Amino acid sequence: MRATLWFLIAVATTVVTAACPTARADQALDARQLVEIAVEMNPQVKSMRAQWLAAIHSIKQNYAPADPIFSYFNIDSPQNPFAGATEQSFAAFQSFQFPGEAILQADQARRNAEIAQLAYEATVRDLRAQVETAYYQTVLDDALWQVGAQLLTNLAQAMKVAQVAYSANQVTQTDFITAEFNLTNQRLAQDQLRSGRANDRANLNQLLYREPDAPLNLDETLKPVALETPVDQLIDRAARLRQEILETALTEKNNATALTLAKMEYLPNYTVGYEFDHFTVASAAPIATALQDHSIFFSVNVPIFFWIKQREDVTRANYDLEAARDNTLGIRNQTAAMVTTLYRTAQTSYRSAMVERDTLIPLARQNFRVALVAYQGGKIDFVTLSAALQSAFNARVAYLQSINQFLAAEVALEQAIGAPLPR
Repeated sequence: MRATLWFLIAVATTVVTAACPTARADQALDARQLVEIAVEMNPQVKSMRAQWLAAIHSIKQNYAPADPIFSYFNIDSPQNPFAGATEQSFAAFQSFQFPGEAILQADQARRNAEIAQLAYEATVRDLRAQVETAYYQTVLDDALWQVGAQLLTNLAQAMKVAQVAYSANQVTQTDFITAEFNLTNQRLAQDQLRSGRANDRANLNQLLYREPDAPLNLDETLKPVALETPVDQLIDRAARLRQEILETALTEKNNATALTLAKMEYLPNYTVGYEFDHFTVASAAPIATALQDHSIFFSVNVPIFFWIKQREDVTRANYDLEAARDNTLGIRNQTAAMVTTLYRTAQTSYRSAMVERDTLIPLARQNFRVALVAYQGGKIDFVTLSAALQSAFNARVAYLQSINQFLAAEVALEQAIGAPLPR
């Protein structure tokens, strides 16, 4: 979405050009630059990036076994538990999972980190869509305000013409009253547009993490470009790039690994231990001539309660995997429908905008010029002239709204695909 405001200049006025004749392009911010600022400053994006980095640092620890346990025993002390013991024992125990479980758990952690990365990318994607939408809405409201300002000027001139004609008894007082009513009504509408423009900039500043009334120098040179990529290619692109689809695919793989891990619960985990005993009293030793001995331990868990624990874990993991597969299929189908709908909306809005720009606006202008001549010649009344003027204004507004609908659909289409449109 890179474009110039030729469509606004064509329907509005040359006020912007006249007001900023020496403005350079690098002095104003376009949509791409605004997105870069928002991504850098927005707290939500920073939070999602920190969560992604945290998930990355949760991978390696899965390879490490449980911490070993070291024990010291002061045994059979006749006086107190800290001195004069009959036996001193030193032991070390280390627990291990069945071989292969740690690798599978690390794979799950790695996929979780990839899911966190996709969530971060989706946050950036959604923020980009919000910034671009706010930017285009600001540009639209600026253009509407300029068109309204031009209409206000024309209505003021029309009221003067009606006032002069009424003073010369060429028209009735109704013409003058109607002109004054239209002018006042447009002033109220212009005040609402002024408030809307300020709110648009406040909303854009909020996305940029700035003060609501912080000044914004925006590049209003937009140029909508028709969508030429076939919708089938866009659906395929969304299937490959949309973050939610990729996330569900990774979740499905994680659930498949979880099923394998649930089945491995039937396999025994084990503990290895070593013990060294030192006897301070010869009669307490196994052999009177050997006051020291060594022992080794090996133990395994026995899943005798598999019917209520491991079997239920496997059943639950199977259902989780089934749910993940269905969820993936559902999101793919939903994405295809969303892309198709937004594509059609964008194409329709673009065609409407081109017809309004090339046909309806010129016809409305011509109709107003003819009506103005006819009114001056006394062939039509002021109400008909006002209707012609309002029709010309409505044609310009409809054109701007169609362009806005096209840009909004294009932004939503990029959001649904998960990446900018191919150009």
